[in-house]
Amino acid sequence: MMEKTTSEDPACSPEETASESAKVPTAEPPGEVAVSESTGEEQVPKPQAPAPQAPAAPVTTKPAPPSEDVPSAPLLLTLEDVSNSSVTVSWEPPERLGRLGLQGYVLELCREGASEWVPVSARPMMVTQQTVRNLALGDKLLLRVSAVSSAGAGPPAMLDQPVHIRENIEAPKIRVPRHLRQTYIRQVGETVNLQIPFQGKPKPQATWTHNGHALDSQRVSVRTGDQDSILFIRSAQRSDSGRYELTVHVEDLEAKAAIDILVIEKPGPPSSIRLLDVWGCNAALQWTPPQDTGNTELLGYTVQKADKKTGQWFTVLERYHPTTCTISDLIIGNSYSFRVFSENLCGLSASATITKELAHIQKADIAAKPKGFIERDFSEAPSFTQPLADHTSTPGYSTQLFCSVRASPKPKIIWMKNKMEIQGNPKYRALSEQGVCTLEIRKPSPFDSGVYTCKAINVLGEASVDCRLEVKASATH
Repeated sequence: MMEKTTSEDPACSPEETASESAKVPTAEPPGEVAVSESTGEEQVPKPQAPAPQAPAAPVTTKPAPPSEDVPSAPLLLTLEDVSNSSVTVSWEPPERLGRLGLQGYVLELCREGASEWVPVSARPMMVTQQTVRNLALGDKLLLRVSAVSSAGAGPPAMLDQPVHIRENIEAPKIRVPRHLRQTYIRQVGETVNLQIPFQGKPKPQATWTHNGHALDSQRVSVRTGDQDSILFIRSAQRSDSGRYELTVHVEDLEAKAAIDILVIEKPGPPSSIRLLDVWGCNAALQWTPPQDTGNTELLGYTVQKADKKTGQWFTVLERYHPTTCTISDLIIGNSYSFRVFSENLCGLSASATITKELAHIQKADIAAKPKGFIERDFSEAPSFTQPLADHTSTPGYSTQLFCSVRASPKPKIIWMKNKMEIQGNPKYRALSEQGVCTLEIRKPSPFDSGVYTCKAINVLGEASVDCRLEVKASATH
């Protein structure tokens, strides 16, 4: 807020003001005036020990300079900035600079409750903005500025209100870590150590509540620093579950953050279990949920079976949600026991609920009545399912001819070349296995070219297939 005034500080008497005017530095000789600048910064002068007083001497009164020689009061004295150790003010030049010209400005301060005005700089400064540094927290200062000419200082312009030196206020903020923005889950007996950073100036005041009430100091300890607050529980119990709220205050400003903590443990076993029915190789079970779920929801049930002969348990269902089930594929003649565990995030319940009676899988009284066996006649005449294919070969390289035949009883296979049987010729080797007939021609020559026939014969008939083999002589160069 911009203010302009020419009145003196009410805390300072007229006599003191007159004495201060006499202390204003005298004008510098021409050529020694400091160069004008837009801003200036000064340290607060340290108070000096009072000088020993000389013997009183006759005082010669100096006539006051005419008002036209001294400048008028500076205009628009404004407080620009206040920090925890400094204050900055600015002003505008006076309307009247005086006949002798302006030599600079003198900024003075007076602490609230004191009566002495202390100049900030040792001599007038040709600036219209000054910063006073090295101030103490909590100080309340009155500030005034006067324009100075070689004839003396003009009337001062003074701020209406004292300036309070205090820390800059920064609104508090709480930075909740990402993993705490959802329910924080711990098991019974584990430690809870939450470090919540925050910021704000001056130093914020932090308080914690649990479900809207003050913390139990016997169970929960809190340590708060300048930038964070730590909540610590050495051994968590289920009663520690709930909403913890952190409130950070800076004067009239506050910020809040809520953290949900859930302390869990293993659930209890199902309350009861019974065998509903047994039929064939199946058994039907039913049970009731546990009375204690471990302070969290169940993930399901684990069902196991054990044969009376071996006593070993085998899992048949895991994380099964209904409370009824049917166990199948049981072995005839065996007797079975069943047990059920509850399960949550901590794992299976420490114990299980076991059926009191056994499930006896009995043999069914079934009499086999075999029917008369009617033998099927698979006899059939030969038929080729894969015929021979025409083939071209190179002299000197063995080649093979293939076909497949179907017949019952097993047929006799006869190979022919150009309608002439070639059985017993060492140049040819005939094979027949699983209905696949093969004729191998060892190192054929152009003479072996011709039509080859495979004939199959049994008591029900015969069949034959043909193909042409061409053995080409290699070209000579």
